Amino acid sequence: MHLLNLGILAHVDAGKTSLTERLLHSVGVIDEIGSVDAGSTQTDTLALERRRGITIKSAVVSFAVDDITVNLIDTPGHPDFIAEVERVLGVLDGVVLVVSAVEGVQAQTRVLMRTLQRLRIPTLIFVNKIDRRGARHDGVLDALAERLTPAIVPMGRVVDAGTRDAAFVAGAVAPDVLADHDDELLAAYVDGTLADERLRSALVAQTRQALVHPVYFGSAVTGAGVPELIGGIKELLPAADGDPEGPVSGSVFKVERGPAGEKVAYARLFSGTLRTRDRVPFGPRREEGRVTAVSVFDHGTDVRADVVPAGRIARLWGLGNIRIGDTIGEPRNSTATSSPRPPWRPSSSPARAPTAGPCTWPSPGSPSRTR
Repeated sequence: MHLLNLGILAHVDAGKTSLTERLLHSVGVIDEIGSVDAGSTQTDTLALERRRGITIKSAVVSFAVDDITVNLIDTPGHPDFIAEVERVLGVLDGVVLVVSAVEGVQAQTRVLMRTLQRLRIPTLIFVNKIDRRGARHDGVLDALAERLTPAIVPMGRVVDAGTRDAAFVAGAVAPDVLADHDDELLAAYVDGTLADERLRSALVAQTRQALVHPVYFGSAVTGAGVPELIGGIKELLPAADGDPEGPVSGSVFKVERGPAGEKVAYARLFSGTLRTRDRVPFGPRREEGRVTAVSVFDHGTDVRADVVPAGRIARLWGLGNIRIGDTIGEPRNSTATSSPRPPWRPSSSPARAPTAGPCTWPSPGSPSRTR
């Protein structure tokens, strides 16, 4: 099974958590779709989240799409909790950026997209709420191109926008944006010899390199466009990499308390294989801890396991003084690790959304991301 660690990001109220529920329902993980307003979703588990109808803490769920296991991380959209999003970025293989078809590109959308581009994280755009009154198609596409990036590739069109019958109809991919990054494709396009297979392979390659961003339209409420989005997640985003035979190297992006008050670390393993009862160094002081229990995410929840291979996200018990941002095992910039990606650490202070002027993101050392 291939692995994909996927983030769902958006401005507040664009429909991230509702989309997560719809994805889980579409692939058969849950039988009934939860409601944000009713506080019955899979990922909003805090009492305050259920009462306020917003996501405060990142949460991980898992589902399978054919031979791919997707670890999906639902993140907060409210700018007050943007530091929670920042912690997650370094463990992702790809992102679905959710935009409202009614409100369009909003302030937080711009902040997130600029960061995703700087880190070169492959990103699909899902324009949600096409069933809502005031939903737009061409207007949103124009706003995406003008305010986010011109490198967007519409994957189809909307019919009956603004009604309960709104639907997404997949269409042919236009080659113009793809040709900007591929001279051979441009030449074939000009002389009329461009085959559909060549165009599709270029779309896959350039999406995985974060050069272009496919755009899907749909509704998390009605399910319109969601099957097409799932197909895009499967085909266009890259699988998790990492050498399971290499030295253990991972990064902690979330820490919570277990039932007995013990610390439980959420970590992405970039290299090596971690087993229960292994002793591993962690943190800047290189303290050594013994992993007493492990769980991985599968079929919508976490299940106990004895082994965590490279690429997986896991919950780890036994690393007493572990903190968010700590490295487990070898640092990623060590020559001992096989991961080609540079290390990522969140900034030392929580980021704040700008109140005026162009949207910016506090730079944590401006790392680049390559694939």
